[in-house]
Amino acid sequence: MTIAGSSRFLAILDDDTSVQAALQDLIQAEGMSALCFSSAEQFLRSGAKRKVGCLIVDIQMPGMSGIELQAHLNTERCPIPIIFLTGRGDIPLAVCAMKQGASDFHTKPVNGTSLLNSVARALQQNIASSQEADEHARLTARYESLTPREREILPMLASGLLNKQVAYELGITEYTVQLHRGHIMRKMEADSFAALVRMADKVSSNCDHHLRSQFAVLS
Repeated sequence: MTIAGSSRFLAILDDDTSVQAALQDLIQAEGMSALCFSSAEQFLRSGAKRKVGCLIVDIQMPGMSGIELQAHLNTERCPIPIIFLTGRGDIPLAVCAMKQGASDFHTKPVNGTSLLNSVARALQQNIASSQEADEHARLTARYESLTPREREILPMLASGLLNKQVAYELGITEYTVQLHRGHIMRKMEADSFAALVRMADKVSSNCDHHLRSQFAVLS
């Protein structure tokens, strides 16, 4: 697995500057850019979390620990993949971190090839997460372009109700439902009804409680 040629930044968080330097050399030899920080606090103050594709973090650092940093980023819904570096006595902590969504962990001294493989996987994970977030944002924008009546009709159609059944439920004409259905298909950019149903399911799965209530008919 290779990461050569990738333009994504990495961040290395370790209070041992010799470890920072060794890891930075390893990463840069693969054509990557690596930013080094001596603490989680320094990293958070830098604003680098908006740039980096993954983090390599010492699980035990003065001040905020790696585990606490992970919890902080999870609270902020900042899904940067984290690769933890641990001493052998920290393996239980690393296992806990994996359960909380860490990408991988390595015991010190680190095997360079294994670490680079983990970095490649983490960057692919980050790219996939970014693409998913972008897709969700576009889908949400399309959904929010619907009128209140169209938002009311969409889950009814997606649940399998026929136009005449929707018309009966809402006390409107079947022709009106057909018009709304056409507008919904256009605004949601659905090239087929099956695609529209999939979109409705995604909106239902990812929306907040207020929107979810409108999709209760799908469950």
